[in-house]
Amino acid sequence: MESQKQHPKQFSFEFFPPKSEEGAAKLRLARDELAKLGPKYVSVTFGAGGSTQAGTVETVRELLAAGLDTAPHLSCIGSSREEIRSLLNGYIEMGVKRIVALRGDMPSGMRESGAFHYANELVEFIRQETGDHFHIEVAAYPEFHPQAPSAEADLDNFANKVGAGANAAITQYFYNLDAYLRFVEECEKRGVEIPIVPGVMPITNIKQLARFSAMCGAEIPRWLRLRLEAYGEDMRSLRAFGLDVTTELCRRLLEAGAPGLHFYTMNQAEATRIIWTNLGLKGD
Repeated sequence: MESQKQHPKQFSFEFFPPKSEEGAAKLRLARDELAKLGPKYVSVTFGAGGSTQAGTVETVRELLAAGLDTAPHLSCIGSSREEIRSLLNGYIEMGVKRIVALRGDMPSGMRESGAFHYANELVEFIRQETGDHFHIEVAAYPEFHPQAPSAEADLDNFANKVGAGANAAITQYFYNLDAYLRFVEECEKRGVEIPIVPGVMPITNIKQLARFSAMCGAEIPRWLRLRLEAYGEDMRSLRAFGLDVTTELCRRLLEAGAPGLHFYTMNQAEATRIIWTNLGLKGD
């Protein structure tokens, strides 16, 4: 963890583009509440479920107008070079300084990936087109990407993204501290020393968490799943226990030397704010 201890702590929040006026109002409430905590930046995914970039640009524009340093997620799957170039130029005009560069998932029914096959190709293209204008974040998978042929291949792919010009990484969420510590250790062996910021998913709903985890490959440890399932319909107790577990994981990560935390807010403020308060964090 020596590579991570050298980086200043940074805290950030992730939002997704709303699909309705009700959703937009909900996002604004969460934005205003979480902005008070002073995050380093906020990020915006490329659509519900990661399936489309529609709505991302307008959400980014609104968050920038609210005074938040905002990083749009940029997916290269299914996109041409000209489409990505146009998005990059548009973001530069808007004043965006950060990009979260991802491969993304292949949309249902699509057979061709487009001009880019992997995230390292997207990172390289961004650097070729815009130089050092953008601070580029990429994804990391402490429990390894579900489509990776092996753990070694996944680590090599991550190192390739860093070699292409990534400045920092955000991990998929996890609940096993050792998975993160070992991932960092393996990265250090490959000479990778950029900040690898843990992604944090506050536990508030076991059914929702199980569904997300099945899609992204994040493991819910057996002991944790059984404890959560034991609460049944007692959502208040489940939520209290889940937030305690998440808080303790965050505490141990920071004590181990993690360079910050990236909260997956689900466009809600309360769970993230509770963990933030429990940890006694201070923003920028």
